[in-house]
Amino acid sequence: MALAKTAADVLKLIKENDIRFVDLRFTDTIGKEQHVSIPSHVVDDEWFEAGHAFDGSSIAGWKGIQASDMLLLPDPSTANIDPFFDEPTLILTCDVIEPATGKGYDRDPRSLARRAEAYLKTSGIGDTAYFGPEPEFFIFDNIRWNTDLSGTFVKIGSDEGAWATADEVQGGNLGHRPRLKGGYFPVPPVDSHQDIRASMVLILEEMGVPVEVFHHEVANAGQNEIGTKFSTLTQRADWTQILKYVVHNVAHQYGKTATFMPKPIVGDNGSGMHVHQSIWKDGKNLFAGNEYAGLSETALFYIGGIIKHAKALNAITNPGTNSYRRLVPHFEAPVKLAYSAKNRSASIRIPHVASEKGRRIEARFPDPLANPYLCFAALLMAGLDGIQNKIHPGDPADKNLYDLPPEEDKLIPTVCASLDEALAALDADREFLTRGGVFTNEWIDAYIDLKMNDVTRSRMNVHPVEFDMYYSL
Repeated sequence: MALAKTAADVLKLIKENDIRFVDLRFTDTIGKEQHVSIPSHVVDDEWFEAGHAFDGSSIAGWKGIQASDMLLLPDPSTANIDPFFDEPTLILTCDVIEPATGKGYDRDPRSLARRAEAYLKTSGIGDTAYFGPEPEFFIFDNIRWNTDLSGTFVKIGSDEGAWATADEVQGGNLGHRPRLKGGYFPVPPVDSHQDIRASMVLILEEMGVPVEVFHHEVANAGQNEIGTKFSTLTQRADWTQILKYVVHNVAHQYGKTATFMPKPIVGDNGSGMHVHQSIWKDGKNLFAGNEYAGLSETALFYIGGIIKHAKALNAITNPGTNSYRRLVPHFEAPVKLAYSAKNRSASIRIPHVASEKGRRIEARFPDPLANPYLCFAALLMAGLDGIQNKIHPGDPADKNLYDLPPEEDKLIPTVCASLDEALAALDADREFLTRGGVFTNEWIDAYIDLKMNDVTRSRMNVHPVEFDMYYSL
């Protein structure tokens, strides 16, 4: 459970638990948590009001050196005791504040998520947006890579790898491991990660993130998922950052390494982050109704907005060059921009639920490389545009979209095929994001510049598979 609600609660928590240090955390543009620590004796009521000054100029995509002073303003409701540090340490998640205005910095992802929630209320459409992401991840035994003038390589070490049947292992190769696409989900010893996942789950629940399910995923070599409960937009993004922190650090404690890369393995399933969404008003689920699969017209319009803006969304929901190794047609990837209650090949699915309260839509194309604050905010803004402009998504797709005749296949739009295509789409289709000042044009320009660095670096690197294709020609 959440440990505190107010500054007074946090001060009490520090005293009762003999807390020595307070760790201030915030998330940068690319989605990585950053931190700075202070002795706990610094923290008092006045400190909570004033915030903690820091230099924002070194954060990629943020301020230049000429205007670098920023404030970290802690959110007392996020207080948690860190489960990994040796010394008793309290974590506080912070908003990044512009000292000159006292407002959230326009490039701070958490402040942006808060603006999205505020925009929903001022739009009059609803008062609460619920999100429930499902980030998948891999746990490897070791990982090595290098790129220099002499060449490039990556080598994954995994005792669960389908390729490890011939390995000489100290103590003997015991042979039980998932086959290709065989990880979903045999009991141990084929699944060797039950205890690691259980450790992660216990820590997540201690830190106030309710867990609903955990299991091995489809891919061999250690693909896993921990399903956690839905919540409001900003809190659910906070929880996703906690989940990533816990997964990385528990794996590390076990002498293993975890990654949320969408496609670390060639030839087996990648890791997605399906995102469940619904909008509520006055305690009523606006997505429940009498249309297709128990949805309301409002929910269908929301789907229409996501489909209309999907290519621009890809720049935020699938923000790495590696994201598009997963989003390849005809390989069971959710690339087809259609919706369905029966069909997991559609990029938007309507899960079967027993009650109207649970009625929601599930966007299946995002991946766990996405910054959760930006991802959820962008999906919400696209859906709200669909509602505001009554964008109907057309008929549902209840056929298998992986296996359509060519003439039908070409009629269904797809997500982007590359990050540069997605960034160009974001550049051209941005107005829906900038309403209410949620995203700013300056933020979008800076984001495109930051991400084009990834595109350029990837373009310039020679890939080993090119030697296979071209060396002897």
